[in-house]
Amino acid sequence: MAVFGWVETRNRKKTTIVIRFIKRWLPGREEVRKPMKFARQSVALIRREYKGLPLEEKNVSPNPFQQFEIWFEEAARKIADDPNAMILSTVDEEGQPAGRTVLMKGFDDEGFVFYTNYESRKADHIENNPQVCLTFYWPDILRQIIIEGTAEKIPGFQSDTYFRTRPAGSRISAVASPQSRVVSSRTDLEKRVRKVQREYDNYNDIPRPDYWGGYLVRPRRFEFWQGRVNRLHDRICYTSADNRLWKIQRLAP
Repeated sequence: MAVFGWVETRNRKKTTIVIRFIKRWLPGREEVRKPMKFARQSVALIRREYKGLPLEEKNVSPNPFQQFEIWFEEAARKIADDPNAMILSTVDEEGQPAGRTVLMKGFDDEGFVFYTNYESRKADHIENNPQVCLTFYWPDILRQIIIEGTAEKIPGFQSDTYFRTRPAGSRISAVASPQSRVVSSRTDLEKRVRKVQREYDNYNDIPRPDYWGGYLVRPRRFEFWQGRVNRLHDRICYTSADNRLWKIQRLAP
């Protein structure tokens, strides 16, 4: 009887532990009425397994720009929306980092191009410190690319050429919006847009404003990340001092 009592007590303890776990992580009646509370508790349980293909040093291109092109072409085929979206990270005068999503609008062996307002917060940061970081994250194909380098303005004629390819509405917004500045309301912003619209009978004649244009990020470091099983991810790093000769190394995940 003593043995059976010990077993019963032990089983009861296990049951209590399971019940406590369920109460902690699954929504109770009162938590359904407070979904935010459940979200905060359950976020730690959000996970998946990364079953990407191996990324081996022997299989990557010796040129990181070519390796980027290989991966980007695959991302463009498999990702429906915005495969060219990237996080641009900058640093202000006090060393405070800031990030935002921008769209890559070109790349070659010199670097990566994006466009913005030259009076924006990001542009102020770049003016003070041109060291930036770009991050492409493609969860659908379990890949990420981190690019560190230096940003510089591209020639005006290149910005002009791209500006003319933008939809009329985007050109109007670029002219009307004082990017990163405080505005009194959405209504005020829309008034600025209507003012620009009245100034031009033909929207195709809208010129690129001097305060809008492109940046080229010249890389000195690439990191290609491939998600793998049990979080033992593959990380292949390219570094160069002159953007010509690249050293390839594997990094621990």
